[in-house]
Amino acid sequence: MKTDTADQHWNDQWAGIAPDSKWLIPEPDVTTWAKGLAAGARILDLGAGVGRHALWLAGQGFNVTALDSAPDGLAQIDKTGGVKTVLARMDALPFPDQAFDHILSWNVIYHGDEDVLLRTIAEIRRVLRPGGSYLGTMLSKRRLPHEKAAYQGREISRNSWVFDAPGTDKMHPHYFCSAAELLALFSGFELLGLKDLEHETPGSFHWHMIMERL
Repeated sequence: MKTDTADQHWNDQWAGIAPDSKWLIPEPDVTTWAKGLAAGARILDLGAGVGRHALWLAGQGFNVTALDSAPDGLAQIDKTGGVKTVLARMDALPFPDQAFDHILSWNVIYHGDEDVLLRTIAEIRRVLRPGGSYLGTMLSKRRLPHEKAAYQGREISRNSWVFDAPGTDKMHPHYFCSAAELLALFSGFELLGLKDLEHETPGSFHWHMIMERL
């Protein structure tokens, strides 16, 4: 069973993106993280969407590559230019070992089951240089009760859930984890920071993490 299918939903979203969409505004955690990076560093935006982070980072002088599996999002980035775009899946990155100094993946890698997630983390580890940083998010298990209260859902495999929520990406598999489970997933990394934060809707808990590649 194929589980990493959320790009089908997001490709439609990116094709009709509004000029004032929140998906065009960089996250504060990303802009803060970038302030500590060396000028000209090679950054991979993994799951770049319409480029809210990739384009901002390029504007700060970084060497940015934007990867996504939704072509309509990459087309939006190409309209602006200044960023290399790559159409590929997150668990099969078409880059050589240690190709990047830093990797960003915001609200992306939890779209799939644990097999997809583990392959993706292995690929992040492979293409990131030792000492490089990874900034990313994961879904917290504290979010699950809120989702189950709102929608009928089922666990299709360990920690991987789908919900009967037409018109949203919740119909596609999402992975939820505790802090201990998150740390176990990221072998080969040292944890530098971890926060469990609500996003804009009540109960929308996400782990925000910064890791260093060992």
